[in-house]
Amino acid sequence: MHELSIALSIVDMATEEAERRGDAHIVAVHLKLGPLSGVVKEALLSSYQLACQGTALDGSRLLIEETVAAIYCPACQAERPLASIQWFCCSVCNTPASEVLKGRELEVVALEIQP
Repeated sequence: MHELSIALSIVDMATEEAERRGDAHIVAVHLKLGPLSGVVKEALLSSYQLACQGTALDGSRLLIEETVAAIYCPACQAERPLASIQWFCCSVCNTPASEVLKGRELEVVALEIQP
């Protein structure tokens, strides 16, 4: 389960930021997660709680915003959402596409910090 190593990295990064700010307390970590990231949301949430135990983030929340996957359609010459992550074709004209524009995100976008 690689979600635990990802959760540990998130906790390390947030802990470093809290230490840099002095007496700051992390209340929540905001994360963007794409369907093509290879990360299972539920596994990451449970791993996060485990990773936080005994750290300055104990009791904090991991708030995950799930993003949509999108490709560039060469026929339509436009960005199109994927109807399915197993079918990399334009959702409008069904042309196969190889250029992924969105959906691979695994990004900490914000920390809620209390002094």
